[in-house]
Amino acid sequence: MKILSFIRVFLLSLLFVFTAKSYGQYDDYLGAGHSQGITVTSSSNYQPWGWEQTALGENTINGNGLEGRLMEASRFLTQATLGATPELIEQLAATDFEEWIDQQSELQATLVLDTVRDIYARARQWFIDDGGDPEDYAYWPYNQHFLYGWWQVNMTAEDVLRQRVALALSEIMVISYRDVLDDFGEAQAAYYDLLIDNALGNYEELLLQVAVHPAMGVYLSHFNNPKAIPADNIHPDENFAREIMQLFTIGLFELNPDGSKKLDNNGSPIPTYDIFDIKEFAKVFTGLGPGALIENEWLDEPEFGVPKWITDMTVPMAMYEDWHQQGEKKLLNGFVIPAGQSGMEDVEAAVHHLFMHPNVGPFIVRHLIQNMVKSNPTPAYIARVSAVFDNNGEGERGDLKAVVKAILLDTEARDCNWVNHPQQGKLREPMMRYFNFCRAVDKNNTYEGVYWNIGYEFWRNTGQLPLASPSVFNFFLPDFQPVGPIADADLYGPEFQIHNSLTSLGYINSVDDWVMWGVLMDSWEVVGTAVTIDISQLTPLAKDPEVLVNKLDVLLTHGGLSDETRYIILTALDYMRHDNLWSYYLEYRVKMALYLIMISPDYAILK
Repeated sequence: MKILSFIRVFLLSLLFVFTAKSYGQYDDYLGAGHSQGITVTSSSNYQPWGWEQTALGENTINGNGLEGRLMEASRFLTQATLGATPELIEQLAATDFEEWIDQQSELQATLVLDTVRDIYARARQWFIDDGGDPEDYAYWPYNQHFLYGWWQVNMTAEDVLRQRVALALSEIMVISYRDVLDDFGEAQAAYYDLLIDNALGNYEELLLQVAVHPAMGVYLSHFNNPKAIPADNIHPDENFAREIMQLFTIGLFELNPDGSKKLDNNGSPIPTYDIFDIKEFAKVFTGLGPGALIENEWLDEPEFGVPKWITDMTVPMAMYEDWHQQGEKKLLNGFVIPAGQSGMEDVEAAVHHLFMHPNVGPFIVRHLIQNMVKSNPTPAYIARVSAVFDNNGEGERGDLKAVVKAILLDTEARDCNWVNHPQQGKLREPMMRYFNFCRAVDKNNTYEGVYWNIGYEFWRNTGQLPLASPSVFNFFLPDFQPVGPIADADLYGPEFQIHNSLTSLGYINSVDDWVMWGVLMDSWEVVGTAVTIDISQLTPLAKDPEVLVNKLDVLLTHGGLSDETRYIILTALDYMRHDNLWSYYLEYRVKMALYLIMISPDYAILK
């Protein structure tokens, strides 16, 4: 069949689509790429002056240029990763989302600790080569080396889904270097590796490893936690016993499978535990101490009570039976750990007891959905995913891969009908806006392949970096309700707890540094390791502001750029012309477009 004009093609396409919509749903129609056997003849193919691309007549029916699938892929990846590159968006657009999740789960975990150690050795040698005194450099990997390693991994790793889930878990099972772990870079990295390793594994195994990790032990003070010695007024520390319940497993109140609170006969929420339960759990987590020592001049073998300074903080804590509280422990709902067990048997029994509590599914599922998809999941959404937590379809409870898949593929995460729903979406926390941008744009390195970043100015501006929470309660609370329309509607906006006059302007200043000054990442090392933005691939597109903005909409706002924001940006770009900015006007257009999109509500709010 030969079509002689664009007009006839357009009319036939409309007629075909109208017929399909009138009499049924069809995938095989003109414009969807199904153009085999059809020849398009036009008076000419259009190539704008100065452009390499040509608008071909056949593109009117073959589907080329349609970006709907790219938008879908981009939006999915901003939920499932710490940021998508253009290449990753195109790869995902050509495959099935569930298949991609399965492929990601098969990838080997990219861990941080070895990278941190390598970076420390390299940075120290650079310092010495530059004339520095070795005694003046960090004695071991400090906080900055953990951050360098974290950024290096997350700018280069292929297991991007696992890395995304690990970050979400780090905001549930919180440790922080802004306290007793200050300058214990290896401890931070080893703990983060635990989260990466188990991100798509089983939640009970993750919980057990968290309970015996020395970083968590030091942070929540059950490292060297002794049994009761009443004569000396010594009692087991209750900190971890409380937080493993309140924050890591069951929360404060009994829950229904859909996350709603169970009520007693008076209509009041039912507490999950009380002070006596905390005291019983505290008995369980006694006797845990150093599992190994670093090289030192005082001790050859680990002992209970040895301080963190000579403890190998990458090795799980060991149980010292002489310091473990013996006897039975009466836990929740009548469950009793019998007397006569070893200390680790007590710990494993307590963790399993909590893991089996019916609250764990809805409690953890809600946290993960809020972190990855939306602040206000419906009860039905929580219930659907909680059912997967309880049983992955093969009889396994706590399968995080199945849970993550259920979260990301649920209709509330994927169905476009939800986008304009008033309860849909979330404020992206500042560091997620930062990570997404760094992953999305091209970069120049002082040293090829080096992505070390201290992020100090960003932390000063926003208060956020990985493992930098001000407390065990994370940067913000899951039930935070900002005063105004959100609270009035009895909805939640966790990230708004750190969105204020200081951090909102601080974030804008950070964007200015990244875009206008070009500095994305930098370190504190004597040899410059700055990473700068590379806009060379975007600059040619700026000849037509509409083309540039469309490209950035796919990359950064996933097709969600509003007409109002688009108009503001296009108006600003149109003013930047050759006659008033001379030869640099295309670069200025790119920078202005990036800046305005990055500070827009369309980028800040994930719908």
